[in-house]
Formats: sequence, structure tokens, C-alpha cells
Amino acid sequence: MIRVLIVDDDPLALELHAAYVGRVDGFEVAGLASSARAALTALTDATRAIDLVLLDLTLPDGGGLDVARVVRAQGSTVDIIAVTAVRDAATVRAAVSRGMMHYLIKPFTFAAFRERLESYRSYHEGIARTDEATTQSEVDALLGALRAAPPPLPKGLGEETLAAVAARLRAADGALSSTEVAEGEGMSRVTARRYLEHLVETGRASRVPRYGGPGRPEITYAWSR
Repeated sequence: MIRVLIVDDDPLALELHAAYVGRVDGFEVAGLASSARAALTALTDATRAIDLVLLDLTLPDGGGLDVARVVRAQGSTVDIIAVTAVRDAATVRAAVSRGMMHYLIKPFTFAAFRERLESYRSYHEGIARTDEATTQSEVDALLGALRAAPPPLPKGLGEETLAAVAARLRAADGALSSTEVAEGEGMSRVTARRYLEHLVETGRASRVPRYGGPGRPEITYAWSR
């Protein structure tokens, strides 16, 4: 079993991610930590075997990048996956430079979470089977295992249309309704709404109520920058 330490300052996130880990074959929760200090204490405890850390990058007593830096400075080779709402390029580069295996942006679906863990499991198992001297093809296969394929789209959605809807939402000055997207892309409002809701479910867009008229507010969609 791959033993996982989950680090997050949000109690609900800790509970959710622990439940997610329990649903993926080959993984078990080795501990929970809600601060940088607690994470470092768990990682330096010789009695606790930890293979993988799911590391939030914003913690009340220090950043996750600092936790990773200290862990690496101590010579630990524990594997780390960043699980965070931080999405700026500088932080992503810093995470990669500290040897993080994946960078998973909140919010995410269970399918996306499972995909990252399963790709890590393939890498972990491949490393365990590989002798000290590796061939180029073995190295390529190990690194390739970490490149998680995106989860398949729901039935009825297409990659090209999704990319077009996402591009329109990204370029908009403000939030757009499903009707506005439908008119711009030449599709039905129902179809546009399906694509927009998929972008919300995968964390790339958010719902924004639009007030101004009588009755219930209209639901619009904004790109999550």
C-alpha cells in the first residue's frame, strides 16, 4: 500500500481528500496535518512510513513550498503532489523546482484526483521494479507514467467545442450567460449550458448570479483566472 500524508488547513478538505484516497486502490491514509509544523513533525517521525504527501501550499504557519524545501534539505525523498487553489505560474515553477510530482488545482473532481494518484501509482510501482541501472526506455516509461491523461469528457461533449466555449469565456470582459455563449458559438442554449457547467465542475469557471430584473437572478459564468 502507498501511505499518504494529507496536509491542508481546511478541515473539510482534509476529510474530503482522505475519503478520496480511500476510494483509490493501493492507497491508504497515513496521517492528516493542518499546519506546516504538523506536516514536518509527521515527516520526520521515523516510526511513520510515508510514501506520498498531498500538500496544500497555503498553510497558517508557512507555505507548502517552505515545507517542501525543508523536507528536501533534510534529504528526504518522499514524493509530493501539490493540491492547492494557487494557480500563478511562478508558484507552479517553484513547485516543480522542489520536485513535486503533480500540481492539482482546487476545486477538482474525484475523477481528476484519481487520475493523478493512479499515474503516481504506476510510477511508484515502476520504480520498485527497476534495477539501479536503467535503460533510456525504462526512464521514458517511468516519466511517462506521471503524465496523467485528462479524464474523458461526459457523453455528448466534444473537445473542439469545449475549447471554443472556454476561449470565449476566457476572452470575455465579464461573466456570460448560457444564452450569450450559445449565440456567439451558434449552438442551443441547453448545449452551451452543458459545456459551461462542465467548466464549472472541473474548476475552470464559476457561476455568477446576475441581478437587475424581476424574479430570480440569471446565472452567468466567469472564467476562473
